[in-house]
Amino acid sequence: MRFVQFKKEGAQWLGLRVDADRVRVLGQHSLDELIATGEDLSEFVESLPPEEYASLSELQFLPPVSRPGKIICVGLNYTDHTRESNYEQPAYPTLFLRVTTSLIAHNEPIVRPTVSDCLDYEGELAVVLSGGGRHIAKADALSFIAGYALFNDGSVRDYQFKSPQWTVGKNFDGTGAFGPEFVTPDEVPAGAKGLLLETRLNGEVVQSASVSDMVFDIETLISTISEAMTLEAGDVIVTGTPSGIGWAREPKLLMKPGDVCEVSVEGFMTLRNPIAQESSNPSSK
Repeated sequence: MRFVQFKKEGAQWLGLRVDADRVRVLGQHSLDELIATGEDLSEFVESLPPEEYASLSELQFLPPVSRPGKIICVGLNYTDHTRESNYEQPAYPTLFLRVTTSLIAHNEPIVRPTVSDCLDYEGELAVVLSGGGRHIAKADALSFIAGYALFNDGSVRDYQFKSPQWTVGKNFDGTGAFGPEFVTPDEVPAGAKGLLLETRLNGEVVQSASVSDMVFDIETLISTISEAMTLEAGDVIVTGTPSGIGWAREPKLLMKPGDVCEVSVEGFMTLRNPIAQESSNPSSK
């Protein structure tokens, strides 16, 4: 199944994508809540009243999980990307966290901040967990996947490298594009192995690799992370980007207002985001 979350009349709605342009409207439900309560998604869909449909092109998308408890990102998880970044390949996953205020949805602008012009793309596959706990055996890890989605780990490179920790450069508001659909594991090869991941900037392919090229596969990531922290329903693991980032090119290829960046994985709806400049007088909340 392929779920989408969207905004309608000021409220959050849930839909089920049934073909290239049709969504079955499921009502004012939250995928976050369904995952958190352990709802069987197939039974949930079957229990709903008569079907109503909408066009994908008319939807105002929301991230597939709006408020994940944890967003755990993996760096240096493709050998070629590690090499282009001038690092030695680590023997242990390079982990860092994202915050929910950085998340944006499909078709929303990735925001280049006023303080930097070093905004880079990183196309990635994300995993949404159904639970897990601690000390998950690698052999059991895939059973804790609720679904998959696409992610663009927009990185403000000069801020990323201001310190040994990458946190600031990976957490500017409006830089973490997430979506557009939540794809259940039965639609995907085990661990998403063999699927082609690509990133396009203004229509040009800038990243291309198989998910099988990951140094640490998805089951290894889940098991390893659970050695340290309790994995919970709705947590997201962003599994790493392949080579081709703009920062590693000469000359550098960085995203600027007016650009369009797209992330695709075989069999998934493409994640598309325009690039916009941050307002010089952003409103405070």
